[in-house]
Amino acid sequence: MPQFDYDLFVIGAGSGGVRAARISASHGARVAVAEEHRVGGTCVIRGCVPKKMLVYGSMFAEELGHAEHYGWTVTGKSFDWATLRDFVNSDVDRLEGLYGQTLASHKVEVFATRATITGPNSVRLASGREISAAHILIAVGAWPAMPDFPGVEHCISSNEMFHLETLPRCLMVVGGGYIAMEFAGIFNALGSEVTVVNRTDRILRSYDEQIVERMLHIAMGRGINFRMHSSIRSVEKGDDGCLLVDLGDANRVKVDQVLIATGRNPKVNGLGLENAGVEQAANGAIVVDEYSRTSSACIYAVGDVTDRVQLTPVAIREGHAFADSVFGNNPRTVDYSHIPSAVFSQPPLASVGLTETEARATYGNVKVYSSDFRPMKNLFSAHPERGLYKMIVDEVSGKVLGIHMIGPEAPEILQVAAVALKAGLTKQAFDDTVALHPSMAEELVLLK
Repeated sequence: MPQFDYDLFVIGAGSGGVRAARISASHGARVAVAEEHRVGGTCVIRGCVPKKMLVYGSMFAEELGHAEHYGWTVTGKSFDWATLRDFVNSDVDRLEGLYGQTLASHKVEVFATRATITGPNSVRLASGREISAAHILIAVGAWPAMPDFPGVEHCISSNEMFHLETLPRCLMVVGGGYIAMEFAGIFNALGSEVTVVNRTDRILRSYDEQIVERMLHIAMGRGINFRMHSSIRSVEKGDDGCLLVDLGDANRVKVDQVLIATGRNPKVNGLGLENAGVEQAANGAIVVDEYSRTSSACIYAVGDVTDRVQLTPVAIREGHAFADSVFGNNPRTVDYSHIPSAVFSQPPLASVGLTETEARATYGNVKVYSSDFRPMKNLFSAHPERGLYKMIVDEVSGKVLGIHMIGPEAPEILQVAAVALKAGLTKQAFDDTVALHPSMAEELVLLK
C-alpha cells in the first residue's frame, strides 16, 4: 500500500465537509480540511442561518404593529439596521468558532487556504505545498449565479446582503426562487420598498401552485411589487449613487440596491478536476454514484457541488454516509425521497412529498384535502391573512403523498408531518389522531 500524508483530504469546510471530516476521524482516519473562506460554509456563514436570523429580526415590525391590540403601548419605536446586521454577524463568528472547535477536538488539521486537485491522490495548497491523500472529498458547495448584462458589477448577490452598510430605501430583487422570496420579505418588513423581477410568471416552481398563489397574494398585500415576464437589460450607477435599472420600459427604475438571486452554480472553477479525470455534468456539477464516488476511484463529492439536492441537511447526510462507507466499514447511501423543505417568506410556506400536479401525473386519481383558515394569531392584525394547508392522498390506498402549507410557523409544523409521510401513513391515521386544541397544527388532523 502506498503511503499518504492523510487518509482523507477534504476540500471545503461547509456542513457536508465538516460532517464527513468529523465522522471519518472518529473512525480512526487521519483527516485534513482546506477552506479558502471561512469554516462553516454557505449555510452558517452566508446562507440559511444568518438569513433566518434576519427573518426573526424583521418579524418584530409586524409584531409591534399588533401590540396595541394585545394591550401594549409602544412609544418611540424605531429600527436600526446596523444593530441587527452586527448582531447577526457576531453570531456567525460564534458559530464559525464552534465548527472550528469540532474539527480540532477530532484532531482534524485545518488549512485556511485554497486547495486544488493535482491528481487522483494529491492536492496543492495555494502556498505551493503538495499533499497526498488516500481519498479526496470535494465539498466546496455552490456559488451565486450572476447573469451577463451591462452594469451587473453594480449588483450584489445574497453573499453581500448580510453586510450592507445601510438599509436600502428601494430594493430590487431579481429571481423567483426561495432566496429571492426570503430577502424580499425581510426587507419589505424592515421598511424597504421592494420590487421582485422575474423572467416568467411562475415563482417557487417546485412548490404547490395553490400555496404559491396564496403567498403571492399575501406578499402583494404587504406592499411587495412583482414584475413578471421581466428581465434586466442594463444597470447604470447615477451620480447620486443610486442605480438606474432598464427593464425595457420607457422609464428606468431607480433603486438603491439590486439583489441578483437567480440560482447557484456548483463552485468548480479552477478546482483542477481535469487533473484527475473527474466527470462533470453540463452545468459543471460533479457526477457521482450512490456512494458519492466520482469517476476517479479515490475522489468523492458531497453537497451542492454535486447538484443533487441543494439543502444543508442533505449535504450533512451525504457527508456522514460517505464517512461510514469509506472508513466505518458500513456502506450507506442517502434516501432522497420525501425531503421536507421550506421558504421562510412572511408568512412562511413548507412542503413535503408530491404537489397536487405531480401526484395527478403519477397516480391519476388522487384526493385533495384542505383547510383554508385565519390563524388565531392573525386576529390581532388588521390584515385578513389566511393560512392554507393541503394534503394530497392516493385515492386507492389512502396513502398520504404530499403535505403543503402556508401560515405562521408552517415549517415547524411540517417537520413533524414529514415523519408521518416518510413512514407511509394514510389519511386515516391523521383522522384517528386527536387534535391538539387550540393550535394551527390541529388543522392537519381535521382536513376535509
